Amino acid sequence: MSQASKPLQVAVLMGVFNGGNYLAQQLQSLQSQTYPHWRLIASEDGSGDESLQILKHMQDQWGEDRLEIRYGPQKGFCQNFLSMACDPSIQADYFAFCDQDDVWLPEKLTQALAYLSKIPNPDIPHLYCGRTAYVLDDLQPFGYSEHFKRTPSFHNALVQCIAGANTMVFNRAAKTLLEKTGGVQVPSHDWWLYQLVSGAGGGVHYDARPFVLYRQHAGSQFGENRSLSSKIRRIKLLMQGQLKRGVDQNFAALNEFSDLLTEDARQTLHVFNAMRSAGLQKRLSVFDAAGVYRQTRLGNLGLYIAALLKKM
Repeated sequence: MSQASKPLQVAVLMGVFNGGNYLAQQLQSLQSQTYPHWRLIASEDGSGDESLQILKHMQDQWGEDRLEIRYGPQKGFCQNFLSMACDPSIQADYFAFCDQDDVWLPEKLTQALAYLSKIPNPDIPHLYCGRTAYVLDDLQPFGYSEHFKRTPSFHNALVQCIAGANTMVFNRAAKTLLEKTGGVQVPSHDWWLYQLVSGAGGGVHYDARPFVLYRQHAGSQFGENRSLSSKIRRIKLLMQGQLKRGVDQNFAALNEFSDLLTEDARQTLHVFNAMRSAGLQKRLSVFDAAGVYRQTRLGNLGLYIAALLKKM
């Protein structure tokens, strides 16, 4: 896990915006990590509550070397996180996205590094991610995120993000990729990182064990995805064009940075785009040729219907 001369360092990247109700509890869970060699960079994005005061209070206790407070671009959660992930001045061996309102289980970083530290070639981008445990406001559990079993790949990443950013830990090579795309306009930082790492020929490891308590409350950016009502809601959003808007934005970004992708990924991107613009009769045959897929049967059915109706 660690080198004899210098322990492997983790930079935890936390986006903060009006998180005062839960922030102190998340900070405490960081302090309880069994892997001790981390520092927190918190990007405060113009909160109107006591978030900044909570961060400053903890900084007084931890010290500025342990907790660095930055001020975000105030362009939404995605750009706040990317402002840190794309900043070459933030250096470490590994990097972890962190939401302000979750709780990390003590083994989270230890388990992520158990995978990442064994990668034989550190120059190849690698991403660790996984499931979450759903909890209510008071941390009472009520289930888990979907257990995805199909292999992570660029073909999957084009149409789905398999894990939330709150589970993601990645190596320096993956961060270098992100730095090369600084300022990119994409729907979400987690989906973009999955696409970029898989498209560049990197490794993606999905851990079926949850190490994050994902708090579900009114202010959550994205909610749980297992209940029937949530699946129906997502299908409605797909039919309303939400997937298409996200794919459009990602497609433009992937084309802009296509030099970072493998030849196979560029070819997949080309076929996928041809499918999206094809007429009805040709669209479904090209859809099969593109080889894109979601992780579940219901998800693939929705994808097929979206392709049929040009909602993708």
